[in-house]
Amino acid sequence: MIDQDRFQQIVREAGRIAHSLWPGTGHRLDSWEKSPGNPVCEADIAVDAFLRRELGLLLPSAAWLSEETADDKARTRSDLIWLVDPIDGTRDFVRGRTGWAVSVALISMGKPLIGMLSAPARDEEWFSVAGQGATLNARALEASRRTRFAGARVPTDKLAEPDSDLSLVEKPNSIALRIAMVADDRADLVATLRWGFEWDIAAATLIAREAGAEVSDAFGRPLAYNKHDPRDFGVLVCSPAIHADAVERLSQRAHALWKDK
Repeated sequence: MIDQDRFQQIVREAGRIAHSLWPGTGHRLDSWEKSPGNPVCEADIAVDAFLRRELGLLLPSAAWLSEETADDKARTRSDLIWLVDPIDGTRDFVRGRTGWAVSVALISMGKPLIGMLSAPARDEEWFSVAGQGATLNARALEASRRTRFAGARVPTDKLAEPDSDLSLVEKPNSIALRIAMVADDRADLVATLRWGFEWDIAAATLIAREAGAEVSDAFGRPLAYNKHDPRDFGVLVCSPAIHADAVERLSQRAHALWKDK
């Protein structure tokens, strides 16, 4: 196991670097689009470089996969890999909103071993080690235990008509923070129906699972990490008692969208 204290110090410092460049502090941010609708900014690059250097020193044997680094497929030959999203929720970040986080996970043999989210604009620090539970600002977390699907709290901007029996709650741009909301019983259900990258969800799904939530892809299947194609179709995180109902509710839409890809 790595030095957990040092790991937390590194991710915390990455959050501090990001926060110092956040427009919410008055910084005039340099941002651009990697592709249409896909923003990136100077903080993404600065945090990525810092984490690659410091995490490399912490655990030289681990491979690397980050949203802001070219994917070297040699990583798949490693049993250990860092999965990093330097700024998850870049849209909120560049707009000076608080719904962003630095997301870092260490993957061992295809499963998250340790994960952390640093969200300094929200004064939140989420942390988890496999088999040891999850915390928010050192407070032990217990995920949603909702037993009834209707009325489930979902962090989203609007609900589709078939989901009008669900309830809206705050939606940060960061998918990692939305997943973490289930871990802290602020939401009962988070679901996406699109291809998403491992680095977006690795740390947050570990935190949610260790807090007691059920975690799967959109079809209800287990997630795996450090795949040759580092994507899964959708993520579903919720109270265990409503997981089967959520899979059933999403099934037709998930298969239709998956076939369109």
